[in-house]
Amino acid sequence: MKRGVVLGVVCAAALLVVSAPAQQEDGGVSYFGRGQEVLESIYVPNLAGAPFSLQLSTEWTRPLLSGGTMTTVNSRPIKRDSQGRIYMERWLLAPKGSIERSRMSWIQIDDPVSGLHYECNPRAHVCESSPHEDAPPLKQTPSVTKSGPVWGGKAFREHEDLGAETVAGVPVHAYRDTMTVQPGAMGNSQLTTYHRDMKFSEHLGLNLVSIVQSPSLGEQQFVVTEITTTEPEPKWFKPPEGYTVVEKKRQP
Repeated sequence: MKRGVVLGVVCAAALLVVSAPAQQEDGGVSYFGRGQEVLESIYVPNLAGAPFSLQLSTEWTRPLLSGGTMTTVNSRPIKRDSQGRIYMERWLLAPKGSIERSRMSWIQIDDPVSGLHYECNPRAHVCESSPHEDAPPLKQTPSVTKSGPVWGGKAFREHEDLGAETVAGVPVHAYRDTMTVQPGAMGNSQLTTYHRDMKFSEHLGLNLVSIVQSPSLGEQQFVVTEITTTEPEPKWFKPPEGYTVVEKKRQP
C-alpha cells in the first residue's frame, strides 16, 4: 500500500471502526460510495516546495431507515513542509451538537527525507516506524477528468468545470462530478445518482473542499477552515517528545 495514499485518506480497504460509544474513526474511502460505509477525505501528496498548515473540518450526515439523519463531526490538523514531509492527526467522529467530544486517536508522520513513516498512538505514547513508500507526487487533478460512460456503459459521469474561486484565502478551481448508475449495476433497484464537488489548489496539489453525496451514505463534507502557507516548525515531522519508537512488525 502506498504510504502517501494512507496519509491522504484514500485507503480503499480502511473501513470505519467503532472505537467508543457514539464515536467512529475518521478514515477510509470508496469513490462514489460503492456500498461501503467509509469516508473519502482529501488526498495529501508528499509534494515538495508547497508547505502549509491547515485545519480540516469533517461532517458526515447519514440517512436513517426510520427517517431523519445522523450527523457526526470532527476537526483535525494537517501539515506539510517544503521537503514534502507530512504530519497528520486522526480524530474520532463525534455526534454533532452533543456533549460527546471528539478526541485524537492517532498521529501519522510521513518522512520521505529520512525514508520513515510513523504511526503514533497517543494513548500508549508509542510510535511504530516503517519504511516510507513512494506515492504519486499528485493525485490525478480534476481538470483532466472527462465526461462519458464508465463501468462498461453501466454508468455515466458528467464532469463540470465551475471556475475559479478561493477557500480560506487560497486560490482554487471548482469542479463537480455527477455519476448516474443504471439499475442493477451495483445492486440498485432504480436509477441512482452520486455527486462530488471539489475545490482544487493547483499549487498545493490537493482539494481544499471535497463533498460527496451518496443515496446510501448520505453527505460527506471535508472543508479546510484555516490554512497558512508558511513553513511549519521542524518539530512536527519527528515522533512527539516522550513517545517510544519501535519498529513495526512485518506481516508474515
